[in-house]
Amino acid sequence: MKLVNAVRSEVTKLTSTRLWWVLAIIMVVYVAFCSGGLAAIFAGVGTRANGPTLPDDQLPRLVYSFATSVGYVFPVLLGALAVTSEFRFQSLTPTFLAQPRRGIVLAGKAITLLIAGAVFGVLALIGSIGAGGGVLAGFGIDTQLATGDIWAFVGRSILAMALWAAIGVGLGTLVPSQVAAIVIVLAFTQFLEPLLRFGASLTDWSAQIAQFLPGSASDALVGGSVFTIASPGGGTGVGLEWWQGGLVLAAIAVVATVIGYVTSWRRDVS
Repeated sequence: MKLVNAVRSEVTKLTSTRLWWVLAIIMVVYVAFCSGGLAAIFAGVGTRANGPTLPDDQLPRLVYSFATSVGYVFPVLLGALAVTSEFRFQSLTPTFLAQPRRGIVLAGKAITLLIAGAVFGVLALIGSIGAGGGVLAGFGIDTQLATGDIWAFVGRSILAMALWAAIGVGLGTLVPSQVAAIVIVLAFTQFLEPLLRFGASLTDWSAQIAQFLPGSASDALVGGSVFTIASPGGGTGVGLEWWQGGLVLAAIAVVATVIGYVTSWRRDVS
């Protein structure tokens, strides 16, 4: 019952602010723009002999994967901000007075953000499939929405977004400073990891290591992305199985949260 009450409290905290829906709107617009734009580029030039092309059976999944390959930063930010705002505004003080068992509070927050991340996954997929699928259909390309493979991809994408939100909780617990957490998320996801993944893909031994980076693990769980297609070898090199990618993301979230619990969460907050 204590955990259920903690989850209920965290849901109320999250939904009582504008943070979640502002991030959700920006995410959907961004993902829809990227998915629709890529679909237009590849479907449009596919009719020209001098343009870059992809097989029609690969194009829909690549277009839809923008939901996670560019949208994942939003659930990470949501999870991190949901924790760091508690430190910044010291709202943890009354929370801990009401529930002194801090581990239950943190578990409730992690569960809540897992659910919120899944919701973000659904919204991101609506943006990518709606915009990207609409453009593909306009060019006469099969959207593959009637196939089981695509819906399995959809389910794995939702799971990936949920795990990214949990990673955000771990990061926020580990780095209580809100500014520092935002900088780390943006710097790592938008600059550092893409460079590491590209550089590591140039040799087999480094690619074996890079497959355990969170972005690589997420792509493995989902089933590919525009990054893996654009990498040397066209995404046909080493990589984890989808369930292994999910385990890597879950492990990152758990390890970051546990370390944050020991180093930051248990300290005095007032």
